[in-house]
This record gives sequence, C-alpha cells and structure tokens, in this order.
Amino acid sequence: MTRVLVVWCPDWPATATGMEAATPGAVVVRGRVVACTAAARAEGVRRGQRIRDAQRRCPELAVRERDPDVEGRLFEDVAAAVAELAPRVEVVRPGLCAIEARGPARFYGGEESLRVLVQDTVVEAGHDCGSGVADGLFAAELAARAGQGGVVVPEGGAAEFLAPYPLSVLDRPELADLLRRLGVKTLGDFAALPTGHVAERFGADGALAHRLARGEQPRPLAPLPGAADLSVRDDFDPPAGQAEQIVFAAKRLAGELHEGLAAGGLTCVRLEASVGFADGRVLRRLWRHDGRLSALAVAERVRWQLSAWRSERPAPGTDPEGIETPALDGTGEESGETLWGGVAWLKLTPDQLVPDEGRQEALWGRSSITDRIARAADRVQALLGHAAITRPVLTGGRGPGEQVVRVPVGDLPPGGVPDGPWPGRVTAPAPAAVPPRALRAEVVDAAGDPVAVSARCAVSAAPAALAVDGATAAVTGWTGPWPADERWWDPARARRRARFQVVTEDGAAYLLGVEGGRWHVEATYD
Repeated sequence: MTRVLVVWCPDWPATATGMEAATPGAVVVRGRVVACTAAARAEGVRRGQRIRDAQRRCPELAVRERDPDVEGRLFEDVAAAVAELAPRVEVVRPGLCAIEARGPARFYGGEESLRVLVQDTVVEAGHDCGSGVADGLFAAELAARAGQGGVVVPEGGAAEFLAPYPLSVLDRPELADLLRRLGVKTLGDFAALPTGHVAERFGADGALAHRLARGEQPRPLAPLPGAADLSVRDDFDPPAGQAEQIVFAAKRLAGELHEGLAAGGLTCVRLEASVGFADGRVLRRLWRHDGRLSALAVAERVRWQLSAWRSERPAPGTDPEGIETPALDGTGEESGETLWGGVAWLKLTPDQLVPDEGRQEALWGRSSITDRIARAADRVQALLGHAAITRPVLTGGRGPGEQVVRVPVGDLPPGGVPDGPWPGRVTAPAPAAVPPRALRAEVVDAAGDPVAVSARCAVSAAPAALAVDGATAAVTGWTGPWPADERWWDPARARRRARFQVVTEDGAAYLLGVEGGRWHVEATYD
C-alpha cells in the first residue's frame, strides 16, 4: 500500500478571494455557497445554502463570486513550497496536493517529522494548512483534516481510522442517502458489507466507494508495465513570447495525447506538464484528476503554471536583457501576457495510466460535419482568442436576456443551473428576439402623461401610446405588471423593476420593463 502525505488548505476558494478566516464570508456559484470562512460556519453558514438563507443566518456575510483561475494560480505557491521538500507533487485540485511519503519520510526522519516539516513550510509561505499521512489518497486527505493540523495514520490502520466517519465524506450523495435508508450509517458499517454483494447491488461506483471505505486504493498508482512513451511535445522556434501561444499548443497536444492513449485502451489520471524556457529553466508540475483531463482542462492548468511562475514583467518591447522583442500584435498594443525569454518547448507526459473503461457516446455518435466544425472553431480561436467564438447556453433567470449566457466553444456550460422558482419571471410564450442592448421607450396614458408604477405595483393609468426610437404607435392591449425585487439584502446591488406585455396598433408586440421610472424594450414577439 502506498503511503501518501496530503496537504489540505481549508476554505481555499475563500482564501483565494482574499477573505480572512476571522471575517464572515462565503464564495458562491450560481447563487449557492460553495465555500465559507470559519467565522461564517460559526454563524451557521454551510455549503449548498442559497445566498438568502446564508445571509439570514449571518447578516454581515461578505459574498464573493468563485474564480477558479485565481484559485489555481494562488495554489501554485503552496505546491512550490511542498516541491522544495519533495519534488513530485500531485495537485489534486486547488487547495489539495499530495506526495508519496515513504521516501521523503526516510530522509527527514520519519512520517511525523515529514508531516510537521511540510506543514511548517506551507505556513511560512503564508497559507494555513493541515497535513496528514495514511495509506492511500482518500484516507490521507481525511487525516490532513483531522485533529488540530493533521495526523499520521499507522500503516495498515486506514480501515480502522475511516470506520467512524459518516458516509457523506465519500462525496456521493445519492449512494449515501440510499445506504442510510438501509441502516448503514458509517464507513465502518459500509466496509463490513460483502464486496461481491456491494458490486451487485450498487454497481461499479458503489464498488469503488466500498474500496475507499475499506482503506484500499481505488486503482493502481503505478503506470501499466511495458507502456510505450506516450508523451507529446511541441517546440517553438523562435521561442514563444505570449502565454496564449503556449495555452493553445497545450490544448492541441492534449488532444494528441488522448488519441494515443485511446489507441492503447488507456486513460490518464495524472499528467505532468513541463515547460522549457529559452534560458534553460524547466518548470514541471503534476496534475491529478479522478477521470480524464479534457484538452481544455489541460490548457487551463498550463495557464495556471505560466501565471504563477511568470516573473515580474519587463517594460513593453524588452526582455530581461534589454533586447527588443516583437511583443506587439500589429496594432501597436501589447497582446497577451509576455513571458521573459520565451518558451522553447512544451511537453505533456502521462504519469499514471489506467485501463479506459469507456464512455457512453450519443445515440447516433459524432458526425464528420461536427468534427469539421470543431476543427474550424479551434483554428479561429487560435487566431482570434479563446473567447472569439461563443455558443448560447440556457440558464435560469427572470428576464429573457438573463436566461441565455454565451460560453466560449470548447468550454463547459456554467455549472449548477439555479432551480428557481423565479418570482416575476416572464410567462410563456417566450419572446422571439432580444436586442443586444435595451431600447429606450416612452409609455404615456390617454392624457399624454407618462405612465408610472408605484412601489406597490399600482399602475398610474392605462398605457395609451408607446414610443420606441422615435416611432409612436397606439397601444391596443397590455397586461402586467410583473414585479421583480432582486438582491434586496444587498443595498449596493439591489434592483426593483416591473415588466409589461404590450401590443400596438401596427401589430407589433413588446416586452417592456420599467426601472427607476424609465421604460425600455427588453424583447419583441412575433
């Protein structure tokens, strides 16, 4: 069994936003808390809560949107500090990294000495952390969270250490809920079940969770024996001076790497990204994932490496030696992030291979047309930037313009679409067209006076005429208002508005909004 040391930085998404542990704060994604500070937890804030529920428990709660890029770049400081003691650091995710403990423990005088040394090193780097040693990554992570700063679980004692923990630590809510209803409440209870029966009843995912509960590794850590060199490399001549060039190359190399692995029936759960600079420096980092790192995910991690290791930027148009470099994009403006000296090569190496168990394809598979479109999109993105081509994705929201967000091609849709309900949401049928910007409008009554909506949503008079971009038409039918009082708990971001549906004599139909006494056209109907 492999001995693993894990470094865990608590509440890392909150730390990455600059919030102190003593300050009540929460990091949110799509309106729900994904991380909070210790002070916020003391007030009853928990992960998964809606912002409104969290602020009801802690009115002074500071709220920040999650920024994965900042989390990844900042955690490079922690990984670099650990790498000073043991160079092969596995970044499991921002906030959690691991190393194999057996060799470094012999060098530093034992596992406890190594654990304390690693913890002190990270703290001296400016980040609070816990560190733990155990058999396998799962038990080591819980060991890092135990006690006042982590513990060392004796070799062969992982099952006993894990036994009292609740099923929620498996991070499989549906399985945990089912087991609780069957009377299984702890990892010890789950581990005591017969392996064969667990696999028959709960499938492959349940069997994997059962291995974790028993203190066993979910998969072999070593690469498959006799595997050929499947690494991929790209050389830059002249050296690349912009981070975007390296990121696009990483995305392409990752695609080639996955194709080579798929040909051998393999997949990679740990990847080493190496960046070689023109001055001879070589920067390496191990990235881990409980599945397959997509090409986009690999490119994202390479960007984190470059952002974290990039030295202080020189004056535009010069390198560290004062030599002029062509860092301009042809318009006279500096483009991208300049890398001192330039990057000479990039190499991706699969560090841990496991058999590929397959992935479910769509019913009719992918067509050649789809492949050609994807390749064309990649080429345009390489020329104009990753955000040059976007696709619409439906999300939750009250207004028609808020229910669609544009996501760069190749990116995943926004995670966790809010489940609503959405009081004040526009009823069916949906509008046919939403202008790129709201059009100013004027609504008047029969006497020619502006129509107003009170704080109690009372309409001053029936709309008689509507003017949009200078064109006026009589109103033949209208309905509303639908009020929406948003973020009332945050005075700086609070918003009150009301919507109307209006039909004019020329047959046009509009969705109007009134906010702060001003009318505008949000959308039009066919």
